Parts: sequence; structure tokens; C-alpha cells
Amino acid sequence: MQGPNEKVSHLSQLASISELVDSSNIRLLRHMLNNLTPADIADQIESAPPKARRILWALVSKEFEGEVVGELSEELRGEILKEMESHEVASLTEGLDPDDVADILQQLPEKVIVDVLQAMSAQDRQRVETVLTYDEDTAGGLMNTDTITVRPDMTLDVVLRYLRRHDELPEITDSIFVVNREDTFLGILSLGKLLTSSPNITVREVMITQVETISADMHDSEVAHLFEKHDWVSAPVISDNKKLLGRITIDDVVDVIMDDADHSLLSMAGLSDEEGTFASVGRTAPRRAVWLGVNLMTAILASSVINIFEATIEKVVALAILMPIVASMGGVAGSQTLTVVIRGMALGQVNRSNLGWLLSKEFAVGALNGMLWAVVMGGVAALWFQDLLIAAIIAAAMLINLIAAALAGAALPGILKACRIDPALAGSVALTTITDVVGFLSFLGLATIFYG
Repeated sequence: MQGPNEKVSHLSQLASISELVDSSNIRLLRHMLNNLTPADIADQIESAPPKARRILWALVSKEFEGEVVGELSEELRGEILKEMESHEVASLTEGLDPDDVADILQQLPEKVIVDVLQAMSAQDRQRVETVLTYDEDTAGGLMNTDTITVRPDMTLDVVLRYLRRHDELPEITDSIFVVNREDTFLGILSLGKLLTSSPNITVREVMITQVETISADMHDSEVAHLFEKHDWVSAPVISDNKKLLGRITIDDVVDVIMDDADHSLLSMAGLSDEEGTFASVGRTAPRRAVWLGVNLMTAILASSVINIFEATIEKVVALAILMPIVASMGGVAGSQTLTVVIRGMALGQVNRSNLGWLLSKEFAVGALNGMLWAVVMGGVAALWFQDLLIAAIIAAAMLINLIAAALAGAALPGILKACRIDPALAGSVALTTITDVVGFLSFLGLATIFYG
């Protein structure tokens, strides 16, 4: 673990690199950059504007290039790989895990992929091709084929001697997989049991057979949920006929969790996963323009509702002052429900069996909060405008909108998912439209009835 002084020194070094990018001292910059870990080098490149990124990447030592590329965001990695020749990509992937190589190759044109695979050794090519047969967001695309397997009839002494023949074990190895001669998965032998049991007993006597395995076509978010639920460090990936294909380790799962969190955060603002902090204006503006256009259309819809009641607003000017309050309260209440439900769906907690209960609960919460804040706002409006009728109208409109917002926030994620639309991406836009329209319609509609 780093001490306080080491951390300060490290931060100072990173700051110096940022300053050196704008200077002409390339030799010092190269030295400082390549003394960092691959993850820190990637951070420096990610944190730099586009022109500086090219300078920093050009200074990265050849021996670190593969690991650095693996740490970069998907978009930036793609930009760098597009400018490289096939033999350069092949050289870059040497020594990387098959799943990391597959991630890199999936961003390249088909012809380049073929050229890179041909440049690999037969063993490496076979491992990478195994991973490439699966979608990148499945367990098969996430797994590493670098595993250690033993047979159940081997003694622990033989297993230990077999392990000592390896120069090193695969990273994050907490157990060894037990298979038969056809590579059918039978169970696991934990390193703890291997080291503490008598060397004369067989693997069969100490192996764990009741092991929950991961299917190769399981979605990566489901894999992450299983790791979180069982506190796994690694887990075996098997085919439909129970053959061992590889393993997934916790570091791969952390990447999935981070990617899902980024996706949810950016989607709530209507942004793409590829939206980088230092992306160019040419890339950023068009991506944001799409959802601004969608939002404009929904805003026009809400405004058209207001336009219907133009005559009523002209008679009672107070309505124009109070309108935003009704819509705003509905928007906040709906967003609270929407966020909780989307999170529940992401964790696998929301399904058809409990959706009815969830809607009832959110209706009750919306009604209680609606009554509370309807009374408060009614009192404020009565004192503000000295008009009990307008106080009653805004109180009723607020109650209606908060209930509608709660129900919409609970129901929208399921509806959008059924339509194969990402709830995180479209949920907030749809919800805002509903709460604005219902809020304006109820408030101005009631005003028209009583003041008309």
C-alpha cells in the first residue's frame, strides 16, 4: 500500500507529465511516462486533449503498448488501432490474455483481424478464436482460456509437482479446475485445500463438486451479479455439453461493473457510452444534438398543451406564475421512482411477479407526498394571491401530477424494456414529457373549468 509521501510524489509526477506535453523536453517526458504503470499511462492519455494524446502514445515503449491499449476506453482504443498496420497490432497483442486480445481485435476490420490471427502462434490463435466466437458482452467473450486443469484420480503430491513445472500461475488463481479426459467439468480444487491436505490423498477426496458454473452465452451483467452474490474471485465457464471453456476472474467483472455504471450515468443525460471528456467538438456536437432534438419535440408537445389554455392564462395571470411549480414537482417525484426502478431492474430484483406490488407501493407514496405538498402549496398560493380557489386548483393539480409521476416512473422502465429501448437512455425524456403534460393539463384544465 502506498504511503502519503509516495502518493504525493506520484501525483506530482503526473502533473509534471501534463506540463511536459506542452514543452519540447521529449526525452524527459518519455522517461517519466514509461516509469508509470500501464494503467497510469492510459489515464494520462485519456486525460489529454486530442493533439497531446498522439504525442503521449508515440512515446509509449513498445513493451507496454499492449497493456496500455487494454486499459484505454473503447473509443480511444479504436482510434489508435485504426492507424496501425496488421503486423503492428499482432506485435502489440503478444503476451496479452486471449480475452484482452479479442477485445482489441473486435474493433478492427475483418481483413485486419485475419492478418493479425495469421501472425500469431497456433496455440495463441486457437485461444483467441475461441473467445471471438462469442459476443463481447457474454461470458464467453469475457472469459480467459488460460486455465490449469487436473484429473480427479491424481494425488495432491502429483498436482503440486505439476504446478511447480510452470514458470508462473495465471493471474488471480484461487482454485484449479477438475476435468475428466474429455474436458468435462467436474469441480474445483481450492489452493487452500491443496496446500493444507495430505499429499497422499487424491483430488477426488478434497475437490468441491457442488459448484455453480457460468454458461458461455450468459450476459456479462448477469455474470457480474453472480460474482457479487457469491463473492467469487474466479469462476469456470462451460459449454452447453458441460465442457470447460475457460474462466472469468474478478478483475474482468470489475470492468463490466464500471462499464455498466458509465452507461447508466451517461444514458440518464441522453449521451452515448463513447462520450469522452476530451472528445473533439466534431464528435461531441452531433451526438448531443440528437437528444437535444428529441427533447425539443417533447418540449413543443408540452407547450402545445399550454397553448390550448391561452385564454384562461390571459384572465388569471397567477396561473403563468404557478405552472412551473406543478411540472417541476412531478418531474422530481417521477425521477426518484424511475431511478429506483431502473436500479432494481439492473440488479435483477424487478420482475413480473412483483411489478404489481411495486406499482401499488409507488401509487401510495405518490398519493401521500401529493397530499402533503398539495396542502403546503395550497397554503402558499392562498397567502400569495389571496385567492382560495386558485389555492385549491394548484393543490388538486399537484396531487394528480405526483401520483401520475410515481406511476409513470414505476411503469416506464418495464414498458421501454419490452419495446427493446434502454430505460436509462429514454426513460428520463419520456417521464419529463408525461409529468409536464399531465401537470399543465390538470392545472390549466381545472382553472379553465372553475374560472371559465
